[in-house]
Order: sequence, then C-alpha cells, then structure tokens
Amino acid sequence: MEFVSGTRVGKAKIKVSSIAAIMSDDHAHFHHTRSSDDDRSAVGRRITWTSVVVNIVLTAMQLVIGFIAHSQSLMADAMHTLADVVSDGFVLFAIRSGSKAADADHPYGHGRVETAASLMLGLVLFATGAGILLSAASRLQNLGNVPMVGVAAMWAAIVTLIGKELLFRYMLRAAQRLRSPMLVANAWHARADALSSLVVAAGVGGALAGFRFADALAAVVVGAMVIKSGLGFAWSAILELIDTSLSADEVDGIRASIRATPGVRGLHELRTRRMGHQSLVDAHIQVSPRISVSEGHHIAESARQRVLDHHPEVLDVMVHIDAENDFDPSLRGGKFPGREVLVGQLESMLGEDLAQFEKIVLHFLGQQVEAEVFLSVRMAHDLEYLGKLEARLAKCLPENEWFHSITLNHTIAPK
Repeated sequence: MEFVSGTRVGKAKIKVSSIAAIMSDDHAHFHHTRSSDDDRSAVGRRITWTSVVVNIVLTAMQLVIGFIAHSQSLMADAMHTLADVVSDGFVLFAIRSGSKAADADHPYGHGRVETAASLMLGLVLFATGAGILLSAASRLQNLGNVPMVGVAAMWAAIVTLIGKELLFRYMLRAAQRLRSPMLVANAWHARADALSSLVVAAGVGGALAGFRFADALAAVVVGAMVIKSGLGFAWSAILELIDTSLSADEVDGIRASIRATPGVRGLHELRTRRMGHQSLVDAHIQVSPRISVSEGHHIAESARQRVLDHHPEVLDVMVHIDAENDFDPSLRGGKFPGREVLVGQLESMLGEDLAQFEKIVLHFLGQQVEAEVFLSVRMAHDLEYLGKLEARLAKCLPENEWFHSITLNHTIAPK
C-alpha cells in the first residue's frame, strides 16, 4: 500500500510516501573461518614417523657397511640420510604447530608454520646438493687416493636406493592427497636421497669395473638436480610468505562462484593468498543500494558459502558489501561532512526539530547524499503541513551542496 506525492526541482526530488515496511542499507562485513582438520594432522605425523624409522635403519646400515667395505661415498650418503632425520624433525614440529587452533595471537591459525618448514626443507635440499657437488669435485681431484671398495657396498647402495624410492612414492602419494606443500617437499627430499644413492651405486659399480671417475660425474649431475629442486621449494615458500595470489585459474574459479550468487551485481578487489595447504579470500561485492543491511548480509553469507562449497581448499572468506563500485575513482566520495553536519543541514531545510521525526536514514552514493525522513503519525495525516514541508524542500534542496534527494516516509504497518 503506497501513496506518493512527488515534485522534482532542478537536480533533486522530494517524495512523500506511505509504506508498509522500511529498512536501511549500509556496508556489511562477514567473516568465517573453517576449523582445522585433526585427521589430516594425524596422517601427516604417521607419514613422517615412517620416514624417520626408515631413514634411521638405512643410516645405520650405510655407516656399518661403508666402514667395513671402505666406501667413502656410502658413508657420505649415510650422513645425507641422517640429514633426513633432522628434516623429519622439522616436519613433525611443523605438523604439531600447524594443527593448533586459531588464537588471539594467530587469528588465521598456524598454517604458515608449514610454509616456514617448507622453506627450511628447501634450504636443506640446496645445502645437500651443494655438498654433493663439493664431494664430487674433491673426488675428481683425488682419484688416485680413492680406495677400492668391497662388493658389499654395492648391495648396500642398491638396498638403500630401493628403500628410498619406495619411501618417496609412499610419501608423495599421501602428501598430494593431503595437499600439503611441506609434505610434498619432504617427499621430494626422499627422492633426492634416492638419486644420491643411485650415485653411490654408480660410483661403486664404476670403481669395481675400473672406472673410478664414474660416480663423481654422476654426483655432479645429481647435485645440480637437488640444488634446483631445493631452490624451487624455497622460492614457492617465499612466494607464499609474501602473500602471492593464487594461480589465475584458481582466482577465475573463485570469481565465477561469487558472481553466480543471487543478488551480487558486481565484484571488485578480489584478493587471495595461501595459508599452508589452504587459501584465504577477500572480496568486495556490489549489491543494490536500496536493500537492507540484513539482506546485504544474507547475500554476503550466500557468496561465502558458495565459495567454500565449490572450493574446498579455501579456509576463510571475507566478504565486504558495497552499494556501488567504490573501486571506481569517480564514485568515491570519502570527503563527505560528518553525520552531525548533514543532519544539521537537513534540519535547517525541513525547518523542524529532527527529534519530532521517527528516524533519519542517510545514503552516501556517488558524490552526494540521499535522505529518508520518517514522519510521525501526526505529521503524515496533516496534509497542509505536508504541503508546506514539500514546498520548503523544493526551495532549499537545489541550493544544498550535498543532498541529492530527500524522501518523506510514513510507516502505516505495523503500528
């Protein structure tokens, strides 16, 4: 049920209406955080403890047989394997710390612990590769002093190679299932160890065949591969630590999900970043400037839920509601006077104490302000008063710097 009496004067309009329900609209924020997955943490610990046990067994075997068979390369590889145990210690610490719930000091959780651990593992890979290169260079310069090795060293190298390759495949499959960059990095560290064991096997085989330089040349190749792998993991961790955006395909998918939400008129300032194996999303969505705050909140919640449902890797979504595209410089106000100043100007134009009105709602759109004034029952039924009020606004409004329109409303239900 609505009665409208309106007059348009110059740039502005005055409208008197009687409506059944009026609500205001403003900006709204919505924040949601998905709880951490305890099962994922338990699987990560099981994988890593498996790696620790296997590496300790292989280290002990390499040290004993390397000493007995006079194989320096096998003993060096034992030290390399021992470094894996240290790396696994970093991983276990990161898994335990990363699975902690969010707290006051870490409102987004502890996922970045995984990132820091991935960076450290990348540096360990780099150092391992550099050590292989230095060892190979030393052996190439002192081929005459390299002692003959026993056949047992070859068998130990083969067993080590098979054990580490199987460990790599087991860890990589589980890490990819969990989408954990840290566990993926640790799996490839196991592959680097398998390649170094291949170097040992080639070196021992070459030495037994009379070609003492063979394992040194293979060590140079493998060392370079390990360095490249370590730099890759370290660089990926650094990109995450500096909040690099998700890939273009991932961002496009999230953008499509938000735009498909009913009520979303536009999307701007979509920002993404990684948090361990998951990601964080911030988005500004544009909705109708005439809807209520609660409806805007409902649209924001719907957009958030749509992203979480269609993108399980997303941990958290922050949705900001805009009545217009404030990313457009031409629409940015930002220099409006305060509400008290605007209310004072409105009171002057109305010629009435605003305390007599039920409420005042201001809309800041573009470079101007629109006002909704809600009349009391007495005012709304005094037609002579309404006529004078409308005439006064028709005279004053075109001269006002800020106000674009003033709408007079009267709620008739509920009473």
